[in-house]
Amino acid sequence: MPHPYLTPEHEEFRQVFRRFLDTEARPYFSEWEHRRQVPREFWRKMGSHGFLCPMVEETYGGSAADFGYAVVITEELERIGSGLGGIGLHNDIVVPYIVQYARPEMKAHWLPRCASGDIITAIAMTEPEAGSDLASIRTVAERDGDGYVVTGQKTFITNGGQADLVVVAVKTDPTAKPPHRGISLLCIEADTPGFRRGRVFHKIGQHSQDTAELFFDHCRVPRNHLLGREGEGFRYLTENLRQERLMVAIAAQAGMERALELTREYVTRRIQFGQPLSRLQTIRFTMAELYTRVQVSRAFIDSVIVRHMEGSATVSDASMAKWWATDTAKAVIGACLQLHGGNGYMEDYEIARRYRDIAVMPIYAGTNEIMKTIIAKEVLD
Repeated sequence: MPHPYLTPEHEEFRQVFRRFLDTEARPYFSEWEHRRQVPREFWRKMGSHGFLCPMVEETYGGSAADFGYAVVITEELERIGSGLGGIGLHNDIVVPYIVQYARPEMKAHWLPRCASGDIITAIAMTEPEAGSDLASIRTVAERDGDGYVVTGQKTFITNGGQADLVVVAVKTDPTAKPPHRGISLLCIEADTPGFRRGRVFHKIGQHSQDTAELFFDHCRVPRNHLLGREGEGFRYLTENLRQERLMVAIAAQAGMERALELTREYVTRRIQFGQPLSRLQTIRFTMAELYTRVQVSRAFIDSVIVRHMEGSATVSDASMAKWWATDTAKAVIGACLQLHGGNGYMEDYEIARRYRDIAVMPIYAGTNEIMKTIIAKEVLD
């Protein structure tokens, strides 16, 4: 299905990027999954070829590319494996906060190295006692002279194991009413005294995407590391979560398309009862149903991407896309694993990894239950 928002230039870029990944990522991806980390060398290769932070202005090392390029990069990374999702988080979720809200001198300091791969970024919102309920975070940033002193803990932080720069949601006014008005965003560099990494978690899936806990023990942060204005952090997060959730939907869509591609190859070559599985009516009906579900999902996701690029997509649009694509992908990939039979349960087959990796997508970036709450609020209240 052609994407209505992509030009021939986007598709030419896709082919260049796919060739790069086939050379620099695909042969090594299983090793990265085993080591549970994407090496910095690969980040720097991405940067040297212009595949990091494409939306950043040329002044800061980017190419001022439109959102269509971000879609292509996310889709092609997902074709290799969901464990590369930390790169998409860096490109399309964290760096946009710096682009939009950082002071000019800090943009000049950070963005060129984000684009080169010398800085890996993360965003830290979730805490042990605050997941979807962001307003209840307990990490505090107290004003002290010309800066802040940060104390608290974050968990489940993508790229947390090797991030050099973390956008951290903090309470600058713990007494604010309502509580979300006391939230601000600070950029904290990993070499700041008082910053410490905790465990790098062993997850069910997405093994090469490092996910860690972070600690801040009287961590002193300069005032110019504040993003935007004090007390506006919740609003910034709400606005930018729209794109984050859309990027999760795009990855889920690409993941189920890859799973269906793998399954088509399997059922056409696997011989049972003297013929390929693809000749059995039950298999044919199942594949017909899966292809239809994937195509319907693609049409909806593409429509939201178009609205996002036009600036008209709502929070509910992004929430629908995230809920629909991740739940659909979970069901489709589960059915694809079933069609692989016992082989699907073996790590030798890519579908096993796809099955593990999709499990978290309905959970992160806001659970799908939260997505339904957002949608219901818009359509009913």
